[in-house]
Amino acid sequence: MSSSSLRKDIDQEQAVMTDQDELQLRNLGYKQQLHRTWHLVESFCASFCALNFIGGVRSVLFLGILAGGPAAIWSSYVVTIVFMTITAAVLAEICSALPLSGSIYIWAAESAGPKYARFFGFIVAWWSCTAWMTFTAGNCQTTANYIVSQLAVWEIDFPGGISNDNVKWRAFIWAVSEGILLISVAINYLPPRLYSLVFKFSLGLMMVDFFLCLIWLPIGVSKTYGFRTAGEVFTQTYNGTGAPAGWNWILSFLFTAGTMTGFDASGHIAEETKNARIVAGKGILSSAVATGIMGFITTILFLFCTPDYDTLFSLGAPQPFVQVYALALGKGGSVFMTMIAALGLIMNTSIAIVAASRLVFAVARDGVLPLSSWIGQVDSSGQPRHAITVIYIFGACILCTILPSQVAFTSLVSAGGVPTIAAYGLISLLRLTMTPGRFKSSYFYLGKFAIPFYICAAVFNAIVFSVMISPFFFPVTSETFNFACVIFVAVTIFGIISWWLTPEEKWLRRELVLKAFEDSEPTSQRSD
Repeated sequence: MSSSSLRKDIDQEQAVMTDQDELQLRNLGYKQQLHRTWHLVESFCASFCALNFIGGVRSVLFLGILAGGPAAIWSSYVVTIVFMTITAAVLAEICSALPLSGSIYIWAAESAGPKYARFFGFIVAWWSCTAWMTFTAGNCQTTANYIVSQLAVWEIDFPGGISNDNVKWRAFIWAVSEGILLISVAINYLPPRLYSLVFKFSLGLMMVDFFLCLIWLPIGVSKTYGFRTAGEVFTQTYNGTGAPAGWNWILSFLFTAGTMTGFDASGHIAEETKNARIVAGKGILSSAVATGIMGFITTILFLFCTPDYDTLFSLGAPQPFVQVYALALGKGGSVFMTMIAALGLIMNTSIAIVAASRLVFAVARDGVLPLSSWIGQVDSSGQPRHAITVIYIFGACILCTILPSQVAFTSLVSAGGVPTIAAYGLISLLRLTMTPGRFKSSYFYLGKFAIPFYICAAVFNAIVFSVMISPFFFPVTSETFNFACVIFVAVTIFGIISWWLTPEEKWLRRELVLKAFEDSEPTSQRSD
């Protein structure tokens, strides 16, 4: 077969897939507005790079050590991999039947069935928007912490000291964070075909970071302070939270589950993905599995390579791992690894903005937000540029809360993971109780595994949810109280009020819910 005829066959196959994607979208009540040029690689990267296994483990490893120590970390990670993979399978099942932008609130609505669809759809829409938009701002400050931690490495004095009690320091962190947000958003204005390269560059950068840590860091540790023993890594416990022993161990899930939350991003770009009913689900499942495995390997590696606890807890930089690099690799090595980590987090933030902007676009498309007609517009390349701008404005405003109080900002950001976990658990619970046996048209239909998977996902995410809203340090005072629960309740109330006040004909109309519900079933099942 000649290359020209082969190319023609491929083009014909792509055209058929595009027609099928647009037909399914039309059957679900929407027309094709966004570009549809991405494939499995981009779908995988949307979640895998948004999760950023190595950046996530590196950023919060020290919290995990406080909550149970190394023994709790690695054992809880194994449990998390199993149950988060089950959760990903539950989401992949419904994603295949409903591959839409802003997917997660549509999944919740349809999982509830026609009677309660609008109620749960509104609540999860508020949860998801809060989660993804606060994550964007929080990631910018995390990146800033890596960069400014070099001041501690090079022993450079900062006016008033490196402390969150110092308003000059907070202003400095705020300015750096705002600059990082601006860069991350600017990348999102690239045309979709060019942004495909961003996905691939981010993936490559993460793997470079991983292999540098896998090879260079152990060499440096072996020549300096030395490795932790196998006994310390696999059996040592630690209680740095002040919580009762059992709950202190359970708190380790804050670290393990936190590094595996966000694989729904592949669903948010489903309307931009070819053959979405298959590819988007594969993106969700493969990214969850890959993140779990790579994150576990990274965690074990870092546990062997951290210094003793006296040294570890004496590190005073905003991001202590920068000083760990300095101890093991020298100041020059620390600078290089900080550059890799910071650039990776900027890419991570940019890709998270992709998911967040598609969520905002989907809500605006349905006419709910103020200025919906403007926010829901797409440019000539099929990109929701105005939704991206909204993400920037929202993120910039959240970062401004650093100036009056670091506690206020931390409280807002700490609530970021809670709504996503709540949505994962709620969808699983609704599939178990309201719509079991539905969505048989899904490419990832769970069949006989459905009920046990729904139960496992609902219970596990309920446990993680309780960990995320729990105080981390005990006894609880005004300074250690976790305001994530308060913010979560407030967001939920806003969702209920929106459901109450928004006319049915304006958003998630019953006929659209019913149409999507029926069209997600095989023809033979629609009369059931």
